[in-house]
Amino acid sequence: MSSSIGSGTDMAGEVGLPVSQILLVTGFCLILIGLAGIFVHRNILRIIIGFSLIDTGIHVVMVATGYVTGGTAPIIDAALDKANAATNAVDPIPSALVVTAIVIGFSVTAIMLSFAIRLYDARKTLDIDAFTESKW
Repeated sequence: MSSSIGSGTDMAGEVGLPVSQILLVTGFCLILIGLAGIFVHRNILRIIIGFSLIDTGIHVVMVATGYVTGGTAPIIDAALDKANAATNAVDPIPSALVVTAIVIGFSVTAIMLSFAIRLYDARKTLDIDAFTESKW
């Protein structure tokens, strides 16, 4: 008995959602949750978590755009001939871009957290309403 995860059909032969659509919906839900976290909460740490959720949602959406249901690695060999390479190969570019974006997102999150630490040292609070004045 073979598994049909991601094939668009389940064990009974009924048509289900392909993995790429599930990933797209999940990614957009993460983006929406992150946006809600940014706009609803007044705590700087929760806002930073909202940005991280948006970042992760964008990564999931980018991976979903390169996914091909039933596709193989983009290596021309016996499993994948040149004639079917354009339709059956998974696009490696979005995955490579996501790896780079994860590193950049981690760095940006670290910088935001370091700013939050400095703000807490200055005002002893992380409520964004306490930081209304600017020193321009």
